[in-house]
Amino acid sequence: MTDKSSFQISILASGSTGNSLYIETGKKKLLVDAGLSGRKIVSLLQQVNRNPEDLDGILVTHEHRDHIHGVGVLARKYHLDVYANEQTWQAMDPMVGNIAVEQKHIFEMGKTITFGDLDIESFGVSHDAIAPQFYRFYREGKSFVMLTDTGYCSDHVRGVIRDADAYLVESNHDIEMLRMGSYPWNLKQRILGDKGHLSNEDGALVMTDIIGNKTKKIFLGHLSKENNLKELAHMTMESVLKEHDLGVNEDFIVYDTDPEIPTDLFAV
Repeated sequence: MTDKSSFQISILASGSTGNSLYIETGKKKLLVDAGLSGRKIVSLLQQVNRNPEDLDGILVTHEHRDHIHGVGVLARKYHLDVYANEQTWQAMDPMVGNIAVEQKHIFEMGKTITFGDLDIESFGVSHDAIAPQFYRFYREGKSFVMLTDTGYCSDHVRGVIRDADAYLVESNHDIEMLRMGSYPWNLKQRILGDKGHLSNEDGALVMTDIIGNKTKKIFLGHLSKENNLKELAHMTMESVLKEHDLGVNEDFIVYDTDPEIPTDLFAV
């Protein structure tokens, strides 16, 4: 930790093939989701000079495979505590294998839990999982928000996540690429629906409403491999924010993420 008043984050992987985020303070080191193989997540951690042996736990957002694939193996191998709401536990239990009872913890939706020197607030989102929730992390007046895997962003959620210092926000698909692409119609409907994923434009419009004076970093996440391009997601976010007279590259910077390559550790 270079700055004792902040925390550090690496978005280890973000995309339709697997998702995992690393966050650390002076006292705690956590993963949010582990949607790749245990071996791959260990490799991603090592790329940012961090060790799985030092982790304190895993927070889970929802039970889809691209968020829980490595949860069981990491929990068993490194004796990690795992946190999810009760319904998500019920849904993912058969998929993650045997995890010791003492390692299983309930993190109720809408609650805030303190982990050492880090406060974590959970909030529900609109996605076709049983009880999906994401998180806002607070420490020493600074905060970071994760918002992916949601078909729309309610007024309530906008209130919960407004004016964070940094965001990971969903830019899942370009609507025209999705409509013209090879996916079957029912899958296209699912993605475009209220319980699907935010498009590039929808994610950008959410950001126009929640950016505040504190906001310095926006990371674009959960890009579809088939229905999006990094350049398109980035251009859409920047152009929509500029249309709303927001200070792109002055007050804040937009960053890309990758399904295979972790972001450098960044301070919040």
